[in-house]
Amino acid sequence: MHSVATPLAADAPTVPQSLTGMAEPGSGPEYGKKNPFPAETLATFILNGRRSAKDTYHIELALSGSGFSYEPGDALAVIPVNVPATVEIVLAAANLTGNEEVEVKNLGRKPLLDALREDYDISGLSRAFLTKLAEAVDCSGLRELLADTAIDSYKAYCNGREIVDAIEQFAPTGLAADTLVGLFRRLPPRLYSVASSPLAHPDQVHITVAAVRYHAHGRERKGVCTNYLADLVNAGDRVPVFVQPNKNFRLPADSDTPMIMVGSGTGVAPYRAFVAHRAARGDSGNNWLFFGNPHREYDFFYQSEWRQHLANGTLQRLDVAFSRDQPEKIYVQHRLLERAKDVYAWLEAGAHFYVCGNASDMAVGVHAALLSIIETQGGKSPEAAVAYLEDLKKSHRYQRDVY
Repeated sequence: MHSVATPLAADAPTVPQSLTGMAEPGSGPEYGKKNPFPAETLATFILNGRRSAKDTYHIELALSGSGFSYEPGDALAVIPVNVPATVEIVLAAANLTGNEEVEVKNLGRKPLLDALREDYDISGLSRAFLTKLAEAVDCSGLRELLADTAIDSYKAYCNGREIVDAIEQFAPTGLAADTLVGLFRRLPPRLYSVASSPLAHPDQVHITVAAVRYHAHGRERKGVCTNYLADLVNAGDRVPVFVQPNKNFRLPADSDTPMIMVGSGTGVAPYRAFVAHRAARGDSGNNWLFFGNPHREYDFFYQSEWRQHLANGTLQRLDVAFSRDQPEKIYVQHRLLERAKDVYAWLEAGAHFYVCGNASDMAVGVHAALLSIIETQGGKSPEAAVAYLEDLKKSHRYQRDVY
């Protein structure tokens, strides 16, 4: 029978304990990946309407005193902590209280509860984790699942499951505290496309975060960092961050160059930065945004800002695809095909073409649509269309930030 895990305090700090002793901003050593900056949360608000199936947040953080600089297209790395509910179910599955002390590399000994909360990835199920678990427990079923001949079974098992499911199934009597932490990898930072311009919002950085929440295998699941930001962080709290440059997703060097930006959901974030930056600099290049999401009424992120840019002439064209607002599903790639003649004309005029968002569906569909546009509007063979697109890539005129 499992012992009851010690409940986490409701007022547990949102910054890992290993960072709470840091010097105040501006007074300590240089901030960066090895020494994240504790950025104050200035504002958090939800972008979706009440009837939306999603919770997407706009989060503004202060960078004053960090020494950080960033460009539109860069990412912000956030160091999360695990939400209390996740820690509690892992402790219960391992038949531990959380009061046990464990050794954490480079941090010394600390209570297991704190280590699970601050230092380890206790959610993401992987072959590496299961392989270590198989070495720690005597379970023929787990060994069979990891066999080279069981690839399909392994993939099916991991789909929608997390670490706690594996502990419950393959180590039903529990695990020693040191054994448990030895199974985990360190909790990695999460990267979010910067949604702000340093010219338009000096000493700040903004991000757009969709909370990952779903039900699978009889249990509610939550994304680690998205729910840390959504559920644990409030205005005034500090979030450990550093800037991750992305030199492969940059504004054109020439301010006269036109841009076509295609994104769905949170993939619109870098374009908010792009357009705001060009507006702040007074760039003359034309900007065209394609944006997609399920419903216009409550999923049209930053709608008022786009309308203002259109009115100011800092955004020339806006095409939207709200997939669930009509019987047939319409996506951004469909809007591209509808505007094929003008899209190709912009490309021929030297436009840079950007794609940001889902890699497996949206980006694949946009790539296929772009090839079709080049082929049909340019009168090219399929092979010539591929070569045309390759030339765009080589000249950094076709850039993708997909995930």
